Amino acid sequence: MTQFPADTLKAVHDQQEVAIRTGSHPANAVTIWAVVSDDEVFVRSVRGPKGRWYRDLAKGGPAMLDVGGRQLAVQAVPATDPAAVDRASREYLRKYRASPYAQSMVQPHVLATTLRLEPR
Repeated sequence: MTQFPADTLKAVHDQQEVAIRTGSHPANAVTIWAVVSDDEVFVRSVRGPKGRWYRDLAKGGPAMLDVGGRQLAVQAVPATDPAAVDRASREYLRKYRASPYAQSMVQPHVLATTLRLEPR
């Protein structure tokens, strides 16, 4: 597993929202939430498997993550380890606790869309 540098992890951790552009739809940025747990970056689709960006990324395609004005080339790996999914859930609830949508990110149909991002 390839990790992001510490300054990138901090930027993702500090940004409330990031944008993702998939290789299939490079002109269409989608605003998403991203969290950092144990030096790993996780994303999820609030729409579950219906999310277009999620479907594109889950197929193994490339993407660009826009974080605070920086564009990062990324690839996604499904987070199938229950402990990693739980860590991501805890971080979503901590980071977005003030949002009325935080609970939406930890619903059972959303958990299966947890992806770990790696530098590409």
